[in-house]
Amino acid sequence: MRLEDVQRIAVLGAGNMGHGIAEVAALAGYEVALRDIEEELVRDGYDQIEWSLGKLAEKDRIGDGEAEAALDRVETFVDLEDALADADVVIEVVPEKMAIKKDVYDEVVEHVPEEAVLVTNTSSLSITELSEVTDRPERFCGMHFFNPPVRMDLVEVISGAHTDEETLELIEGLAEEMGKTPVRVRKDSPGFIVNRVLVPLMNEAAWIVESGDATIETVDSTTKFDMGLPMGSFELADQVGIDVGYHVLEYMYEALGEAYRPCPLLAEKVEEGNLGKKTGKGFYDYEDGEGAQIPTDAVDEEVRRRLLAVMANEVAGLIGDDVADVADIDEAVKLGAGFPDGPAKLADDEGIEELVETLDTLHEATGEARYEATDHLREAAEAGGFRGGSGAAAGSDADGESGAAEFEVLNVAVDGRVGHVEIDRPHRMNTISDEVLDELAAAIDRLDGDDDVRAILLSGAGDRAFSAGADVQSMAAGGADPIHAVELSRQGQETFGKLEASDKPVVAAIDGYCLGGGMELATAADLRVASERSELGQPELNLGLLPGWGGTQRLARIVGEGRAKEIILTADRYDAETMADYGFVNEVVGNDELDDRARELAEQLAGGPPIAQKYTKRAIHAGRTDADAGLEVEAMGFGHVMNTDDLMEGVTAFMGDEEPEFEGK
Repeated sequence: MRLEDVQRIAVLGAGNMGHGIAEVAALAGYEVALRDIEEELVRDGYDQIEWSLGKLAEKDRIGDGEAEAALDRVETFVDLEDALADADVVIEVVPEKMAIKKDVYDEVVEHVPEEAVLVTNTSSLSITELSEVTDRPERFCGMHFFNPPVRMDLVEVISGAHTDEETLELIEGLAEEMGKTPVRVRKDSPGFIVNRVLVPLMNEAAWIVESGDATIETVDSTTKFDMGLPMGSFELADQVGIDVGYHVLEYMYEALGEAYRPCPLLAEKVEEGNLGKKTGKGFYDYEDGEGAQIPTDAVDEEVRRRLLAVMANEVAGLIGDDVADVADIDEAVKLGAGFPDGPAKLADDEGIEELVETLDTLHEATGEARYEATDHLREAAEAGGFRGGSGAAAGSDADGESGAAEFEVLNVAVDGRVGHVEIDRPHRMNTISDEVLDELAAAIDRLDGDDDVRAILLSGAGDRAFSAGADVQSMAAGGADPIHAVELSRQGQETFGKLEASDKPVVAAIDGYCLGGGMELATAADLRVASERSELGQPELNLGLLPGWGGTQRLARIVGEGRAKEIILTADRYDAETMADYGFVNEVVGNDELDDRARELAEQLAGGPPIAQKYTKRAIHAGRTDADAGLEVEAMGFGHVMNTDDLMEGVTAFMGDEEPEFEGK
């Protein structure tokens, strides 16, 4: 079957994941049959889709007509045979029990069309074992979405032992059509990629507390505010459901051995029925207590190293078993778990040799199998890291010629006369961390020093955020230290100041959220183009902060002091049209038009006279604080351009009614 032949998708299971996957498929233009075993269940799933589409339309993520059309594509069923009629792809999303799934497939093969491809959304169970109860194991694979499917970008596409390449390519293409990022899991291995990293990490966190080596608060403070993960380990377990992680761990223990033996602390919570937020109580109390209140200053270096060592060992196991390579592992965990950096990079930054030493010490002291370093981890230590000591992930350009290896969280490219800088953290809403600031400063220096670059285009990866602001978690890692806060403020001021002071025109392409530090970054550009769905604002005061990267100064110069005070002091969010009325946004365009229009504008500026542009910007900037100084720079610049080849080119082109070709001479 070819991708273009896929018209109808049957989703078996209308629970949280099932109705979410059905919504994603419908939004992508597919006809969807949503089926569950009871009318009430399937009706609840349909109602959730309707509610979610309404919220997307309310937030201008989609149009009202698009929401209605997507809902019209969803048809509900209880009868399995009717649901499977004419299905091209069947996505099974029933409870995570092998016996239940096998029973479902026993029925499916009786009614499913002969050419249909079967996929399972299992998060850890064997693809091979499930495929072998069907009549088409070669056209069976895993398609693991992450919760909630509408928001999460990652889809793990997992090969079973019998899956053919055509099936994997079809499902990867289907994921892309649904607006997702597929990552290939080359071998059927328990936990696949993301859970293979996350679940042992959760287990180790529990063992640390079980052994009395640290408290829950210390572990969560370390994971959230030192390692920079989106949640503390126990906070995440409560969010997902302790039983969910525990059952995955049980399966891994059964399949992979003693290294995955569940910690008794987890078993105790499951037996008590205290499963986290969904039951009101887990590691934290959400009924009678305040939930997860994690201190920012209880980080512990030994806890960090121990968790990173266990995580690095799992990464090494995945690579050594040929389940996935370094680049895919890092991408999957960033997209699927919201890590600020991939686990391989986090391990490399800590030092693989030190992590091997940590494991060896723990193994010698306890004899526990989970601390036995894999051969591949030792090989990585000898090679200088998972990325070979080059600082570049597998598959990236590490030869230094293009300089691509220098950037981990930015995409920096030169296309013609336009240098494009893209913040590449869509999994974290392109929030700005210390690393982003460092790389942004390096990127500006590089593009400023490249005579072939005549304009700079700034954007954020994905379509959800230009940048949703500062990475608050990485900021909180410095605790309440005022010196660290001042240094962080000055670092952002200096970096954004470089962008503003660039002699080259800078265009910011704003799509989605442009908040806090993200808006301060856009403020440093010369021109701003925004999509209709964009939301802008300076919400720092809602957190008890204030704009610290130049926002109190630049914004007032652009929109006036009164508007700047309104925007900052109210901490409200504004739509793109309002910010255009205020003079902050130069142009508002349709959501699908932003990339082309921003590129067009950047190329237009890149075709301008570089010397005249440089002195124009310098004169404007000089006149901000001293009008006489601004006029002097203007006069000097005017005198300088009178002796340039560009002036002659401009005059000649004007007289001949032609387009000038300025060369900056």
